[in-house]
Amino acid sequence: MKIAILSPIAWRTPPRKYGPWEQMASLIAEGLMENGHEVTLFATGDSVTSGKLDAVCPVPYEEQTDMDVKVWEGLHISNIMEKAAAFDVIHNHYDFLPLTYSRLIKTPMITTIHGFSSEKIIPVYKKYNPSTTYISISDADRSPELYYDCTIYHGVDDLTFKYQPFKEDYLLFYGRIHPHKGTLEAIEIAAQAGYPLKIVGPIQDQHYFNHFIAPKIDAKNVMYLGHVSQLEGNILLGKAKCLLHPILFNEPFGLSVVEAMMCGTPVIAFSRGSMPELIQNEKTGFLVHHVSEAVAAVKKINYIEPSLCRAHALHHFSIAKMIHSYIAVYTRVANQ
Repeated sequence: MKIAILSPIAWRTPPRKYGPWEQMASLIAEGLMENGHEVTLFATGDSVTSGKLDAVCPVPYEEQTDMDVKVWEGLHISNIMEKAAAFDVIHNHYDFLPLTYSRLIKTPMITTIHGFSSEKIIPVYKKYNPSTTYISISDADRSPELYYDCTIYHGVDDLTFKYQPFKEDYLLFYGRIHPHKGTLEAIEIAAQAGYPLKIVGPIQDQHYFNHFIAPKIDAKNVMYLGHVSQLEGNILLGKAKCLLHPILFNEPFGLSVVEAMMCGTPVIAFSRGSMPELIQNEKTGFLVHHVSEAVAAVKKINYIEPSLCRAHALHHFSIAKMIHSYIAVYTRVANQ
């Protein structure tokens, strides 16, 4: 089967550091190649793939801020659509904009909805309900106005995120520095539980960081390690006593949660969005509702067996399972 993967151009595919949508596009492209499919990845010119790379945008626009995003989005998306006839299936990871081409091409389009940036974009998805195939990344992230083929959970590379049964005495916050992600709440949890906290991730809200997070950083009890690579993330996730994920919004998936469990590290998360689908309460971590419950959970974290976290991640969130699920959808849609 000839498959085109449309990746975003905010970051390189795969990303050097942050870029969850680009990461999934890369994992799917490489997994399809390993399963004998012919894959063309439409991404930035500096992207890396074992398949064919087709690029009109030379570098990620997040890394070169003088680029006009709308111009490069238009060039990028039109490039794949003008070549649509060469493929059996187009797999869209670029949100709602490519949907506007779906009735102008004959090649079936599958769109993985990685979350809704705003309810305002729902009308576009709704308009193209009949002419495209939607995949949700969790049952919690479904809109009642859309038709879905199925839910396919993200897969995590078990070779990149290695099992580490021996933990050190620090807690970890791993994600975007933003009020919705609960960075400040993680600091409060660690302080009340009596553990140092390591914070890793890109600063997405500079005002929030400057006024609420930076004053807490003392290089002893609270450490900010910046934006790290996957290799560095694997080490930090693997050695952490637990991952703190006190989200204040209904998160569509939570890739770091699965990456932590793949490393054998339990997760303490606020029970919102997809968290009950990802975490087995009291087996691979704890689902809590506020800071005090999270503090109590930290005190019980040693009862969580790292091997169970790893086994859970391998069973539910392997790359192989994700790839086979997508191939089943491609085959069904291409034969309609």
